[in-house]
Amino acid sequence: MASPLPLIFLLMIYDIKNQHMNLNSGDIQQLLGVLGVSSADWGVNYSQPLICALKDSSVIMSCTYTYPPGYQIMTVFWSKLLIHGEEPPDVSEDPEYSQRLQYLGDKQQNCTIRLNHETQKDEHMYYFRFTTNVTEGRWLGIPGVSLTVTDLQVESPERVTEGDSVRLTCNSSCTLTDRATFIWYRNSQPLTERRDRNNELLLQSVRREDAGRYSCALHGHTYISPAVYLNVMYAPKSVSVSIRPSAEIVEGDSVTLICSSDSNPPALNFSWFKEDESSSVGSGQSFSALQSGRFYCEAHNQHGSQRSDAVTVTVKGRLVILYMSIGVVCGAAVIITMLLIL
Repeated sequence: MASPLPLIFLLMIYDIKNQHMNLNSGDIQQLLGVLGVSSADWGVNYSQPLICALKDSSVIMSCTYTYPPGYQIMTVFWSKLLIHGEEPPDVSEDPEYSQRLQYLGDKQQNCTIRLNHETQKDEHMYYFRFTTNVTEGRWLGIPGVSLTVTDLQVESPERVTEGDSVRLTCNSSCTLTDRATFIWYRNSQPLTERRDRNNELLLQSVRREDAGRYSCALHGHTYISPAVYLNVMYAPKSVSVSIRPSAEIVEGDSVTLICSSDSNPPALNFSWFKEDESSSVGSGQSFSALQSGRFYCEAHNQHGSQRSDAVTVTVKGRLVILYMSIGVVCGAAVIITMLLIL
């Protein structure tokens, strides 16, 4: 077994380095050579020193460690807190981590761990620590692994016009370590008819049906970003005229025509026309017709206009109505008389 004396000097050098004194790695390696200790004999290697993980997912911190032959590993653990002059605490004993941290390594060379359901509170530097059967034979892997936890946010224009091309982006605060396959949702339903490019969703020639609340996620993860509403603006469509109370009125009365449309923003300007006249006969969403004819309306917003089909209004004279009423009464009387005679 190697003499503990070089190890004492090694730990002294390690402590000097941790106190940020003016001693670079070349100086340390030169001094280790004088002591007869190889710097390759002790160490911790992290395969990914910088990790960006998605909120509420699982992250693996891959790690290996080395030590001189003949030593026996006694304890292995990870820590997130370094206290000068004190043994670093085992993070697995922290109630915040005890149910979420799993050691996947061994007491030979592998020191990998998995952390489940991480949140922004888990953003720390994490260090691997191991001790051997020799009092001075212990090591703390510095600088460690820096864990950043990110959520997802959809970036989208607040409003677009029908026919435009729209690009939505699924953003994270850091570049995700794992290769990400993005999934998009509209109104909580996955979008299957369109494919994303990287973290972007391209809607070409957007339609009014594309309006809705958009969110994104990563394939294989449960976390879904907050939804962002895409407002699609369009000119009036499906313009129609309704008649109240009836399309037939008595001379001197009026009938109310109401113009309706589907538009975004809602149409506020309406014009009324009579088919045999070139100029407008009225404005406003409702119009009172006093004469017979075929009438139609046009609905307008800042994106365009559309006209409705024409409806027919019939105005009958009061004398005609009186004669028709008398005729109906007389006809009914004749029928009743004939039935009585029979």
